[in-house]
Amino acid sequence: MRYLPLTPDDRTDMLRRVGASSIDALFADIPAKVRQTELPDLPRAKGEMEVERILGRMAGRNVSASSVPFFVGAGAYKHHVPASVDHLIQRSEFLTSYTPYQPEIAQGTLQYLYEFQTQVALLTGMEVANASMYDGSTGTGEAVLMAHRVTKRRKAVLSGGLHPHYRDVVETLGRFAGDSIKAMPADVRGEEDILGQIDDETSCVVVQSPDVYGNLRDLRPIAEKAHAHGALLVTVFTEAMSLGLVESPGAQGADIVVGEGQSIGNPLTFGGPYVGLFATREKFIRQMPGRLCGETVDAEGKRGYVLTLSTREQHIRRDKATSNICTNSGLCCLAFTIHLSLLGEKGLRRTAETCHANAVLLADALEQVPGVEVLTEAFFNEFTLKVPGNAAEVIEKLAEKGVLGGVPVSRLEPGRPELENLILVASTEINTDDDRAAYAAALKEVLA
Repeated sequence: MRYLPLTPDDRTDMLRRVGASSIDALFADIPAKVRQTELPDLPRAKGEMEVERILGRMAGRNVSASSVPFFVGAGAYKHHVPASVDHLIQRSEFLTSYTPYQPEIAQGTLQYLYEFQTQVALLTGMEVANASMYDGSTGTGEAVLMAHRVTKRRKAVLSGGLHPHYRDVVETLGRFAGDSIKAMPADVRGEEDILGQIDDETSCVVVQSPDVYGNLRDLRPIAEKAHAHGALLVTVFTEAMSLGLVESPGAQGADIVVGEGQSIGNPLTFGGPYVGLFATREKFIRQMPGRLCGETVDAEGKRGYVLTLSTREQHIRRDKATSNICTNSGLCCLAFTIHLSLLGEKGLRRTAETCHANAVLLADALEQVPGVEVLTEAFFNEFTLKVPGNAAEVIEKLAEKGVLGGVPVSRLEPGRPELENLILVASTEINTDDDRAAYAAALKEVLA
């Protein structure tokens, strides 16, 4: 009864209240082919200590990203996060307030969100940023919906270099919103004809830079063509650290910039929670999803912070709401803000330069391995590697030798035979000369 507190009578009453005659009737809209017809193959009951031991043994099979040479990226990156970040996010000023809606007791929360917004706006080259999204992928979906509201159009063009997970989120949201989504095919070298897809019906063009294959993109020609047809340019990034070195999307003509902020202040943590960054032009501010914190003065003239804009259903008429987002990634925002404050502008640039330099050294070392080719010409800290044979099998063999060598593209794009010999390889400031030598030596052995 600890985990299943409802009695049969409780369930019968709940079914009656919602107007369903049975459990089967309640789930009738779910296709039969995706339903679980049998109970999972799990023990019916175990004690807590037994469960802890079982899960502990399972967890012990994982290889820690800090214990071996690590070159995995594809949207989640391992950077050094100073111990001071974890210490500072636990200060009482940040732990005591439950929500920014009560500004008289949430000044610590509101102030760091205000600082976070300022940092994101500066990084992206935009005029305004919100208090964060759930993550980069859902933020991208919201950016497309925002572009539709601004342009009063429903067609979105997605670059083939957009992270496949982000593309899937956009297509899922679009399917339920009645959008027309034109997704370009996977473009490993970043040479797609996206300009030819833009017309007077286009709401927005979504381009990632650096893209999922590592290519740095020149956004200006795309921005010019989009604007000529009354469309918006949505620029996406998955590696926030790149903003310390690469020219900002705003300077290249982007109208909405969205991406993943995990690589500043936040560890890998098995894929989440992460923090979505979202920025735009000031003229579009009332169509921006999420919420916005601002600075003001109180009755005594003292500086204070308030929740300035929050255009969701709870606050305004449902048909005027920009989204159903009711929160932000507060703790991850705080970690991002503290880490970036500790780095400063010079520290961020220096870290970004180290990431790029390490990636160049790694690419040079791996390309010396017979049969290996680096396909990405202009990159920040991630590139695509072509290997002889199946990339997924190569990655498994590298792991057996104690090197986590990247992500096989087939994992992101299943069912695409032409991509099965490609590996996405990322290098950050944590990688050493010994790490690179170990990778090259292991890859040479695996491919021999």
